[in-house]
Formats: sequence, C-alpha cells, structure tokens
Amino acid sequence: MVSLALLAAVGTAAALSTKYYDKRYPGLQPAVWSAVARAVAADPSAGAAVLRLFFHDCFVNGCDASVLLDDGAAPGEKGAAPNANSLRGYEVVDAAKAAAEAACPGAASCADVLALAARDAVSLLGGPSWSVRLGRLDARAASRDAADASLPGPGSGLPSLVAAFRAKGLSARDMTALSGAHTVGRARCATFRARAGAAPGGEAINVTFAAQLRGACAGGADGALAPLDAVTPDAFDNGYFRALVERRGLLHSDQELFSGGSQDALVRRYARDGAAFAADFTRAMVRMGNLAPAPGTPLEVRVNCRRPN
Repeated sequence: MVSLALLAAVGTAAALSTKYYDKRYPGLQPAVWSAVARAVAADPSAGAAVLRLFFHDCFVNGCDASVLLDDGAAPGEKGAAPNANSLRGYEVVDAAKAAAEAACPGAASCADVLALAARDAVSLLGGPSWSVRLGRLDARAASRDAADASLPGPGSGLPSLVAAFRAKGLSARDMTALSGAHTVGRARCATFRARAGAAPGGEAINVTFAAQLRGACAGGADGALAPLDAVTPDAFDNGYFRALVERRGLLHSDQELFSGGSQDALVRRYARDGAAFAADFTRAMVRMGNLAPAPGTPLEVRVNCRRPN
C-alpha cells in the first residue's frame, strides 16, 4: 500500500492549481495565514525567514519541502553550507502545518504549506499577494550535496547568478526580481565581512556604508547581524533596489546586480517604481513555485514536516 501511495504521489506531482483545496478544505489558507500572522506579529523577521526557506527549498530539487527534513540516514539540507547557522523559521512552518492539519487532516503537504506561508509572509510585511498554485507533494529524503551545489552564495558574481537561475528555467529578470526578497531580513557578518573590508577603489561600495559594516563586524563575531535593507529592514518594499543604486548592497551578490552589468537598468526601474518590482516579483515567485522534483522522486504528504512518514 505504501509503494502504491508513493507511485500515485509521483504521478500527481505536477498537477498544480490555485483551487486545489478549495472545495474539500476551504479553511486551509485562512489557517496558514493565521499561524504566519501570529509569528510575524511576534517577530517581523520571521517573515523574511519563511520567505528564504521557500527559496532554499525550491532551488534544490524543486519545491518539495526537503529543506524542512531533519537529518536521517544521510545528511540533509539543513546542514549544507548555505543553510547551516543561517536558515531559520522552521518553527513557523511547523505551526502553519499544525494549523493545516487541524483544518484538513492529512491533506495539505508541507511543500504547499511552505508556499502559502511564504506568500503570506510577504503580504504581512506590506508586500504584494498572489494566488498560489497548490498540489505539491513532499520528498521523503533530502540531499546536502544537492543544496551545496545548487544554492548561489553571497560571494557570487553576476554571470554565475544568471547561470544558476537559468539552470532552473528562470530568467535574469526573474533572478533580479527574486533577489528583491532581500528587502527584508538580515545577514550574518560571515557573509559580508569581506565586502565590508573592501579597499577604496576596489569593490563598488559606499565608503560610509562600508565603515558601518566594519563596525557591525567589530570583534570578529561572525554571527553578528546587519539588515539587508538598512532603511526599512522589516517592510517589503523596493528599498533594497534603492540601496543598490546608492552602492549600499550588503552582500557582494546583491551589489553585483548593479555594477555596470546587464541588470543595471532593471535595478534602476525597480528603485523608482515599487509597483513594477511587486508585479515582477509575484510573477517570478509563481514561476519558482512551479519548480518540481525530478521524475521518479519518492513523494508523499508528510504529517510531520521534519521527517518522512
């Protein structure tokens, strides 16, 4: 019976619809919204954490909630270099999943709950909303090697960023719009220390901003945090792009979007037109949310997002 269920799951993995649960479980989306709203009200940075979880999930073998799995017989994604001591928000997804189970027992996958939670987090932080396509299934295993190989790092240059997104079927425009998720949240000093210490005339960085970053990293604490958007760190707006134009991108990979390359014009447009950014961001989130696991991947609807059934 388990084998048949897994085979059935694989066969339905690509059938996504905005109305997937509407007839049977109309209470699902309000339940997830309420759980995320409570978390964001208690700590606005939780919204950025959940949004980042969704990106780190979809970029590794598709949107299958594999990033939520604790280590099993093989190392999972949580301990991968881009995720260890960095990703958080797992407890928010746990709460959203518990709310989903109460509204529709055994029906909603962790992958769908995470997709809804990411949308709700953006909206609760003042950003746009969109209709989420649902019907995803959950992976039974995760791969640390795949996470290490797939996720762009904070030191990535523009060509490698474009190539990484293109490999997932996402355009350079999608990449720049999705990078706007950095308008909320914070990063550890370990990810921007080298940029803070860039020599004058070298890397493009506002001199005053660089001094501020060096202050944030004073004492050698890799875990010290700085906001990705220093002006409105907990508001989903276009402040991230305004900062890039001012050479105040926190990460090297951020500033690469505005460094004399192919994305400069788009960054300038988003910096002056928040509505244009919001429209492109929602379209790119839908496209990224369509990334599916490889054919033949064992899938199911997990009851506990941290372990397979």
